Amino acid sequence: MTGTPRRAVRLLLMAAASLSVLLPLLRGATAAGAVAEFGMGRGEAVAAQLATALVMLTAFLLSGRAADLWGWPRVLRWTLGMMVAGGAVAVTADRPWTYLAGRTVEDAGAAGVLIAALASVPVLNLPGRITRVVGGAVAGVATAFVLGANIAVRIDSVAGWRLGESVLPAAAALLLLAALRLLPRDRLPGPAVRALPVCGPGVAVAALLAVAGLELGPLRDWSDPLVGGLLCAAVALFAACRARSVLLARRNPGPPAPGVPALAAGGAMAAGATLGFTQLALSAAVPVVLLQRGVTLAHVTLAMSGYGLGMLAAGLVARHWRLTPLTSSSLGLPLAAVGLAALHFLPADAGRAALVAGAVAVLVGFGLVVAQIPYLAGFLAALPRQRRAAASALYPVSILLGGVLAQAVPGSTELLTGRGGPPALGTVLWVACGVVAVVAMLLGRPVVSLAVAAAAGLQHLLLVALAGERVADRPGAAVAALAVGAVMGLVAWSRRQQSERLARVRASEIALQQAVLHPIPPLLGELRLTGHYQPATAGTGVGGDFFEAVRTPHGTRLLIGDVRGKGLQAVQTVTDLLGCFRSQAHETADLGELAARLDRQLTRLAAARGDEELFATALLLQHRDGVDQVEVVNCGHLAPLRVGPDGVRTTPVPALLPLGLGALGLGRGPVPTPLALPGGSALLLHTDGLSEARNSSGEFYPLGERLSVLRAADPGRLVAGLAADVHDWTHQLSDDIALIALTRA
Repeated sequence: MTGTPRRAVRLLLMAAASLSVLLPLLRGATAAGAVAEFGMGRGEAVAAQLATALVMLTAFLLSGRAADLWGWPRVLRWTLGMMVAGGAVAVTADRPWTYLAGRTVEDAGAAGVLIAALASVPVLNLPGRITRVVGGAVAGVATAFVLGANIAVRIDSVAGWRLGESVLPAAAALLLLAALRLLPRDRLPGPAVRALPVCGPGVAVAALLAVAGLELGPLRDWSDPLVGGLLCAAVALFAACRARSVLLARRNPGPPAPGVPALAAGGAMAAGATLGFTQLALSAAVPVVLLQRGVTLAHVTLAMSGYGLGMLAAGLVARHWRLTPLTSSSLGLPLAAVGLAALHFLPADAGRAALVAGAVAVLVGFGLVVAQIPYLAGFLAALPRQRRAAASALYPVSILLGGVLAQAVPGSTELLTGRGGPPALGTVLWVACGVVAVVAMLLGRPVVSLAVAAAAGLQHLLLVALAGERVADRPGAAVAALAVGAVMGLVAWSRRQQSERLARVRASEIALQQAVLHPIPPLLGELRLTGHYQPATAGTGVGGDFFEAVRTPHGTRLLIGDVRGKGLQAVQTVTDLLGCFRSQAHETADLGELAARLDRQLTRLAAARGDEELFATALLLQHRDGVDQVEVVNCGHLAPLRVGPDGVRTTPVPALLPLGLGALGLGRGPVPTPLALPGGSALLLHTDGLSEARNSSGEFYPLGERLSVLRAADPGRLVAGLAADVHDWTHQLSDDIALIALTRA
C-alpha cells in the first residue's frame, strides 16, 4: 500500500466495519414494513432467521480463506459489492423470496466486510499498536451504533421501509468507490507455503448443523426430531473430525504447521461468545421491560443507545491506557454482571426506568467491550501469517455462536417477538448474568467475582434481617446492594494487584541480592559454611554490607565487610569490591597481597568519584586443606568470634586501616594472622549491624551474652538462632546485617 495514507485506509476499514454493526439495526427497523407489504408469515420469518445465521457463518469461514488466498483488499471490494447488489435486490423486490434472497446476499457481504477489516489489522499495524488501533476502531463503531440506533427507530415511519433499506447499500457503494481508489488492485503476495485451512470442511459442516439445530429449537420445539437430528449429527461429525485429526497426527509425526495459538484463540473466543450471548439477552430483555412500564419506543431506543456509549468509553480507555486481558476481564465482566442483575430492579416509573436502564446499558456495554479489546488485540497479534484472515474469522464466529446459544435460553424467543412475560424476562437475565459471572471467573480473577457476589448477597441478607423483605426488594435497596458488591470487587482487585506487586518487588529483591551477593555454599573445600544477609531497608535486597566465599587454588577464601554510606552508591561500591575479589582471589597467592589489591581498587574508585571519604571495612579469611587453622587479614573490621565448648571468645586479630585509605598500597602487603580452628568450635564473622542493633530502650544487642545462651557450634543452627534472636531484640534494624559461620567439615 505504498503511497496510500494509512490513516485514510484505517478510516475506510472502520467505516466498513460499522456497516456490519448497523445492518441488524436498520434491518430490525425496516423489517416490519417489509413483512406487512409482502404478507410474510411465520414460515418465511423462520426461514429468514435460519438463513441469516447459516449464511453469515458460511461467509465468515469462506471470506477468511479467500482473504488468505487473494488478500484482504480484494475481499473487501468483493464483499462491499455483494452488499450493494444484495441491498439493491431487497429494495427493489416485488416478491417475498426475492426480498429474502437479497437480504441473504447482503448479510453475506456484511460478514465478509467484517472479516476483511479484522484481517487488515495485523497487516497494517505493528503488534504493539494493535490494542490502540482496535480501541480506536471500537470507539468509531460505537459512535456509528449510537447514531444509527436513534436514526433507525424513525426511518421506517418517516421514509418508508424501502428508503430505509437503501441506506446501507448506498453507504456500501460509497465505500466501494473509496476502496477502489485507496486500496491496491494487484493481488498481495501470499505466503510462500500453502496454508492449511483453520478448520476443515467437516468441522465447518458440523458448525452449520449445530447452528441450524440451535436456531430451529426455540422456533419449532426442542422435541422436534429434526432439531434433535441436526444436533446429534453435528456432535457426531465433530467427533469424527477430531478423531481423524488425532489419527493423522500419529501417522505423520512431523513438525506441525504454524497454527493458531490455543491460549490466545481460547480467550478471544470465550470473550466473543460472551459478548454475543449478552448482547442478544440485553436486546431481548431491555425493550420488553421498558415497554411494560410504559416507556415510548423512542426512549427505549435512547436507553439502548447507552450500550453504544459504554462501547465508546471502553474503546477510548483501551486507546489511552494499556490494559492486560486479565485486568480488563477482572474489572469489566463483573461490572457487566452487576448491570444485568440490576435490570431486575428497575423502578416502576417510566421516566426513571428508562434513565436507570440507560445507565445499566452503559455499564454492561463498557464492561463487556473493555474485556474484549485486549483479548482480540492479543489474538490478532499472535496469528500466523499463513492463516491470518481465516483464523481471525474465529472471533466473529464465536460472537455468532454466542448469540445463537442465547436464543436457545427458554423465554428468549418470546422476548424477541414481544410475547414474553416476567418469568421469561427473569430467566433470560439471570442466565445472562450467570454466564458473564462464570466467564469472569475463567478469564479474570475469581476473587473479584466472588467478592462482588458475596458482598451484594450479604448486603441484601442484612437488609432483609434489619428492615424486612419488602424493603430489601425495593429497586433502590437492590441497586445499592449491587453497588456495594461492585465496590467490594474493585477493592478485591486492587488488593490482589497490590499483593502481586509486592511479590514482584520481593522477587526482584531476591534476584538482585543473589546477583550481587552470591549465596554462601554449605560446603566449600574442608569448611562447612552458613551465610545470612538482612538489609536494613525492606525492598532493597542489597545494602552496604557484603560477603563472599570462593574456592581457589590457594584454598578456601572468604570476604566480609561493610562499605561507608547507604543507597545505590553503596551498592555500586559493593559490586566493584566483590568483582575485584572474585577475580583476584584466584590470581593472588598471598592473602595480604589480595587485601592490598582490594585497597588499591577502592582507592581508584574513590578518586574516580571524587569521594575522599570512601572506605570499607573488610575481613579476609583463608583456609588451606589439611590444616586446623585459618589465616585472617583484618582491615578495620570486627574481629571474628570463636564459639566452642569453652564458651564465646573474641579472637586476637590486629585491625589495620580500612580499605580505600591507601594504607595497604605502599610496600609489601600485610602479614595474615593465624587462628586455630579446632574441631567442635565455630568462627562467626559478622558486621556491626548485628552488634549495634538496638531495642526500644536504645540498648545494643548483647552479642556475646546471646551467643553463650544459644551455645550452638553448628553453623546452620548458629546463624538461624542469631537471626531469629536479633529479630526479637529490635523492632527495626538501623543497619544491614551480614553473617558467616564456619567450622571444619
